[in-house]
Amino acid sequence: MSDAKVLTFEHIEEARQRIGDRLDVTPLAKGQNLSDLTGSRLWFKLENLRITGSFKERGALNKLLTLTDAERDRGVVAVSAGNHAQGVALHATKLGIRSTIVMPAATPIVKVMRTRRYGAEVILHGTGYDDAAAFGHALCSERDATFVHPFDDIEVMAGQGTIGLEILEQNPYLQSVIVPIGGGGLISGIACAIKETNPRIRVIGVQTTALPSMLRAIEAGHPVELPYAPTMADGIAVRRAGENTLASVREYVDEIVTVSDEEIAEAILLLLEEEKVVAEGAGAAGLAAVVSNRIDDIAGKRCGIIVCGGNIDTNVIAHIIDRGLVRAGRRVRLVVTVPDKPGSLATLTRFVADRNANVLEIHHDRAFARAAFGETTVTMTVETRGADHVHELRRDLDGVGYSVVDVPGFEALPVDADPEDADPDDIG
Repeated sequence: MSDAKVLTFEHIEEARQRIGDRLDVTPLAKGQNLSDLTGSRLWFKLENLRITGSFKERGALNKLLTLTDAERDRGVVAVSAGNHAQGVALHATKLGIRSTIVMPAATPIVKVMRTRRYGAEVILHGTGYDDAAAFGHALCSERDATFVHPFDDIEVMAGQGTIGLEILEQNPYLQSVIVPIGGGGLISGIACAIKETNPRIRVIGVQTTALPSMLRAIEAGHPVELPYAPTMADGIAVRRAGENTLASVREYVDEIVTVSDEEIAEAILLLLEEEKVVAEGAGAAGLAAVVSNRIDDIAGKRCGIIVCGGNIDTNVIAHIIDRGLVRAGRRVRLVVTVPDKPGSLATLTRFVADRNANVLEIHHDRAFARAAFGETTVTMTVETRGADHVHELRRDLDGVGYSVVDVPGFEALPVDADPEDADPDDIG
């Protein structure tokens, strides 16, 4: 830790002067629906609305603006499979600086194409980030270029810290600010800006349980490298925290909590449904911590949540929506035994439709069914209004003699309590 550089408030103020007229201020939007749902008063800092869909532009631009003319002439190199790559590529091109981005060979083609579209030379190398990083550093030395680190660089950290200054101007009355943590550049900058201005505001970091690298670094007193672990929050999937960022986090951050991929997926869906905000896994981590009750003493408090990015694959969104609908009981699979005679299938589907449930998919199985002779099995995927509607449908099917062989996940679906059973002291 002795070699770690210390981020200062002056660094962040200087970054604001450099990039302030080049980047738009992102909104800090009140999330009324999710405030009502969680019991906390939530504001969302929408960094997902940037051109590249991520806060990474801030740090990249600030770093590029500090280069000397000679360094600009020699160009820059970065290693990234996503948001940092696009931020460096976009702003290097705008400044007339040659940029080379090294990406792992398995990087999704859409990210490669977008980075190239922003003007960078993209080199695909290695099976993972470590291979790409080794090649990138070697290339940087060969070309005598400047390496633009995604987080462990004071100027990059200072650029991200301008978010903290904006938040203080947009709502100085916040009591907590919740920030996703990967390598720590984002939270280092935000925490320094906020704590040096108003130390009473809590700054809380959120990591994925798969890769809590900053948390482990704090416990150990130095950065430690964690084994690779898959997570949908790829934007904060960093195996080793930075030296410089660790120093700032220890100085300014009050607490770090972790959330699972399931909790992040639920938060992505809540942001989409309740606030019409598209967030990637990392961008939804802060809300996941609130919804999952990972943070103490925020009920009724004013909380700012950083939605740090919105670059999520549409296929992933579709998968999250499907799973969310199943968990909520708004989509259910029913396996029903019916008589094997003409009209049985039509009667069943009419019965379901009469109860305002929509049959999305149906499979009629005779040859492989476990039903008795003279019967057949029908598997239906049904769209409902929610868990209570599923229970009603199951009850009605049983009531007219249909045998429901299986309702996967049925027992896990909640049932609203009868109002007559409620404690009158809890009403209103």
